[in-house]
Amino acid sequence: MTFPLLTVTAALPAVGAVLTAAVPAKQRTAAKWLALLFSLATLALAVLVAVRFEPGGARYQLTESHAWIADFGVRYELGVDGIGVALIALTALLIPFVIGAGWNDADPLETNSSRWRPTQGFFALILLVEAMVVISFEATDVFLFYIFFEAMLIPMYFLIGGFGDRAHAGSDENAAAQRSYAAVKFLLYNLVGGLIMLAAVIGLYVVAGNFSLQEIAAARAAGTLDMAANTERLLFLGFFFAFAVKAPLWPLHTWLPNAMGEATAPVAVLITAVVDKVGTFAMLRFCLGLFPEASKWATPVILVLALISIVYGALLAVGQRDIKRLVAYASISHFGFIILGIFAMTSQGQSGATLYMVNHGISTAALMLVAGFLISRRGSRLIADYGGVQKVAPVLAGTFLIGGLATLSLPGLAPFVSEFLVLVGTFARYPVVGIIATIGIVLAALYTLVLYQRTMTGPVKEEVRSLPDLRPRELLVVAPLIALLIGLGVYPKVLTDIVNPSVQHTLSDVKKTDPKPEVAVEAEHIDKKAAVK
Repeated sequence: MTFPLLTVTAALPAVGAVLTAAVPAKQRTAAKWLALLFSLATLALAVLVAVRFEPGGARYQLTESHAWIADFGVRYELGVDGIGVALIALTALLIPFVIGAGWNDADPLETNSSRWRPTQGFFALILLVEAMVVISFEATDVFLFYIFFEAMLIPMYFLIGGFGDRAHAGSDENAAAQRSYAAVKFLLYNLVGGLIMLAAVIGLYVVAGNFSLQEIAAARAAGTLDMAANTERLLFLGFFFAFAVKAPLWPLHTWLPNAMGEATAPVAVLITAVVDKVGTFAMLRFCLGLFPEASKWATPVILVLALISIVYGALLAVGQRDIKRLVAYASISHFGFIILGIFAMTSQGQSGATLYMVNHGISTAALMLVAGFLISRRGSRLIADYGGVQKVAPVLAGTFLIGGLATLSLPGLAPFVSEFLVLVGTFARYPVVGIIATIGIVLAALYTLVLYQRTMTGPVKEEVRSLPDLRPRELLVVAPLIALLIGLGVYPKVLTDIVNPSVQHTLSDVKKTDPKPEVAVEAEHIDKKAAVK
């Protein structure tokens, strides 16, 4: 029997969550170190998964399959392709930084309190989310995926509603009401999407007779899967709706600014850099893998929605007065690019979309965590309350600038490669769509540079004169993220080698090949004319 590496990788943070929650109330520091230890151990396992994965090997590797609910065709099936490996690595990488950045965010105001354990609960919930996200990237049984796709909403609800941002304008009662509203909105939006997906999951079982992604794909390839075109389209819409809410895609995006604005900065990173990636990942694995013809049928509408997300999100980011809401709307724009790359149906577009998921996670984590450090010092999220920070905290300002430049996809930083590939892949098949999407690049430069100019430059405001620079713990959180942004920007091959074979498999599912460049088509036409003569 082979070692169940994927199961252990997903189960380890869940075990850590239970043990962290059980730490006595007064042992807050011990709970923090225990959570950090389990997150680092999970990262080590994720690295082992990446090392053992062979990019040129089978599509799904390190597979596990066991009977679970045999009467209903449900199996415990796990397996990873290159896209899953990259996103598992991203998740495991970011969680230690999330824990380090939120080291003091959940400590009770009554330091001697022994009646409750908010610190233990905070870090236990983070580990629990990590476990559910990791197994979502591993699941090749549709029903198994659905369970954890929905279950991760519960710990996220408590992280948003129970551990909100302390830098909130207004009374404590108003802050609590805003957190509760954001948490309920997050939960309701995603639950509605999940319920619609559940109907589609049941419909898929009625049609296919099982939930195994690999068996359904094999039956489709062999021509033994009898699925009418209208049935496939309805099932596709059920799955896509849930994933579009999670992603989030316009017009299903409105829960994200509230959730990110009211959550602590580390939890905001958890939302947009980790949890939301499950939605875009599932579009690749399940929408295109299970419903290839319906995916092609829906592509024109989805491309339009992605374009609206890109431009709309960027425009609203330009007009924001709240730092965290600005980053939230910028993320909506970035998710539009990811979805655009997925449904461009080209190898460059889908490779770029996968890289975008990883690079957006790193860049958003860097920018949001530094913004969180800044907000915790000043006690305000409003851009107007800052000015001249670079003169009193130059290291903080410098890291904030690099995170912002990565957000606008500056050449030399990791997001540039992914955004470039998405635009190239889109332009190759849909040139007008690719041209319109570039508006997002211009607007990204505007909202990022204006944010930096208004907060970091100019005269030093009296309220920021005493702001301390980044502390060693904070610098230890941010510096590796900055190094990754530069390293992956200079040498993205370490990721492209892993994801490209999986992208080719996905394109083969939808029976798409890259369009030939016009120059090559013209040259081929000339050669044929010459041969005729």
